Amino acid sequence: METLIKNLNLEAKGLWLPITISIILLLVALLMPKKNIGWRELYITMGVIGLVTWVADGIFARFLDLVDFGHPKISGIGELITYSFVPSSLAVIYLNYLNQANRWKLVIIFTLISILIEWSVVQVGYMKLTHWNHLFSIPIFIIVYSIILPLHFKLIQCNKD
Repeated sequence: METLIKNLNLEAKGLWLPITISIILLLVALLMPKKNIGWRELYITMGVIGLVTWVADGIFARFLDLVDFGHPKISGIGELITYSFVPSSLAVIYLNYLNQANRWKLVIIFTLISILIEWSVVQVGYMKLTHWNHLFSIPIFIIVYSIILPLHFKLIQCNKD
């Protein structure tokens, strides 16, 4: 039991912020009025984006050691909740409001939200940038919001009844 508690990494500095952000974004994604995205697309997007996020964590945080969350050697509860819900909730919210008329406005808004979340988690001490810079994240967020998520949305709607 002591090992389980230690592996949750509950004493990590700034743990409260990523958990709070995760809960708020997940509640918004689940409770917002559904415009472009239904429960089926929400379910698929949460799973796909969650998986991609965990793979990215394996590459960027573990293999390349570019960032650390909480304790560098432990994937605690904060990392589990953050990676599972922040990117996928943002993706669901983004896709729900996406249309051709507001595409670039949303890309800019969600890129800013994403960089603000990343910056704030660093500021409270939960995330440590080892070989990374916030400026590196900006083009990644722009590519995700302008190309990857719209492509994902087209793919999950192709067999929609």
